Amino acid sequence: MSDIVTKNTHVELIDPQAQRVVDFLEQIGLPADNIIAEQSERAIIGQNLPAYIASLPQEIKRDARYLSKFVVGAGFGLFDYSLNAIWNEVVLDLRKKAIAYGIDIFFDSAVGGGKNREFYKTEDDLGSLKDAVLLDTCRKLELISDTTYKKLKHILDMRNDIGISHPTNYTINAFELLGWLQTCIQDVLNDRPTEAALQVQAFIRNLKSHTDPIDEATKRTIESKISELPSHHVASILRTTFGIYVSPDTDPQVRKNISLIAPAIWGNCIDEPKYKLGLILEGYNTNLHREKYELGEQFFQVIGGNPFRSPSERAVIVDTLLDQLLEKHNGWDNFHHEAPVADSLASYIQEQNDILPNNAEKLVKVIMMCRIGRGVTYCNGVSPRGKDYYDYILSKLGDKYTPHAMAILTHYEIQRKLEAPVCRAQAKQALETIKQSVVNARLIECLDYLISKIEDNGKCVLDSDFKKLSAQYINW
Repeated sequence: MSDIVTKNTHVELIDPQAQRVVDFLEQIGLPADNIIAEQSERAIIGQNLPAYIASLPQEIKRDARYLSKFVVGAGFGLFDYSLNAIWNEVVLDLRKKAIAYGIDIFFDSAVGGGKNREFYKTEDDLGSLKDAVLLDTCRKLELISDTTYKKLKHILDMRNDIGISHPTNYTINAFELLGWLQTCIQDVLNDRPTEAALQVQAFIRNLKSHTDPIDEATKRTIESKISELPSHHVASILRTTFGIYVSPDTDPQVRKNISLIAPAIWGNCIDEPKYKLGLILEGYNTNLHREKYELGEQFFQVIGGNPFRSPSERAVIVDTLLDQLLEKHNGWDNFHHEAPVADSLASYIQEQNDILPNNAEKLVKVIMMCRIGRGVTYCNGVSPRGKDYYDYILSKLGDKYTPHAMAILTHYEIQRKLEAPVCRAQAKQALETIKQSVVNARLIECLDYLISKIEDNGKCVLDSDFKKLSAQYINW
């Protein structure tokens, strides 16, 4: 019976040779303090870890080499090694979740759509993301819950502060280590994305592969589902659909399908992601990605997103459009040619804040000239199709830019137009349109003065009474 080998008990997890290694470190003159955990801490591990490991399902333990490393490190008292082992497994699992969710939409959310996005394309590029970015993005996309995120953020902070790769004098205690192990296994390695996250994943995957036209019923169903999603998921869908749309390799029918549902995505999205897309579009132009830039312009036109393009790009585009509009106004067959340019111009102005200060004076001048017209009897001298766009833009001036409209009436080109009775009648209508968005009582009084007199006297803006009335707003 002396040959029978007795079964090890759980206390034998604690390696009795560990202290001899520490003694050897002292013997050869190396630091020996805080290298392994105290005997009392290792005893806690020995009493609790075997039972916890035994309680885990066999499918979790079967290929869990990280658990083997964790147990070895804990048994020797190298708690920081054990922490690294379990954290590395968490990172690998989060990467698997990202791949299953969809690598493109994950990178769109993690990196954004700027120049750096070009360097993140395949699963291997996940290794280039910092652990904190990986963790933040998984939470944003609901691949992990907010509670799990907070727990893992704490573990990551502790790992970075006291882990084996960042030596400090702080020592991990046994109960901390066991708690972190339980969090990582139960909250991450056995966790699954939320239902909303799975819906987004399926939607993007199907959108990229669906090369048949989307019918009206399907379109309405998609729009309804999008309106029910949390805003961060809608932002992710917007970024990814934009990326699919501008990709030169995208099937034309997929691009057509996106154009049908993109307005609903845009309408349900908050403003910040929209402005970021505007910066991405500008980046395509700056970096000479001509085809992507042209497709991006199409996308912004489809969704009515021009006001969200970058201020510098909008300033240049609006200035160019104003030059074109004035050229059409003064050219042959202006009634026909003004409207398309006016339409493009109006797409950049959805509200008063979309009017850029450095464009304001020129914008008001050109629009007023077109709205006052050319003084002919046909259509009262104003482009019939362009008139609605001019009234739309003038209605956005409000208190901030109405003084520009009043002052511009003194300009010699406008004064020359106001010599014609038909132009004076149109000027009165323009001022009435502007008045609708004005709140300031003094500005309303100024406008009422002009409205009451301009139809009979084009020079009323130069009257001394009006100058006194408007002195607060116009530098005479």
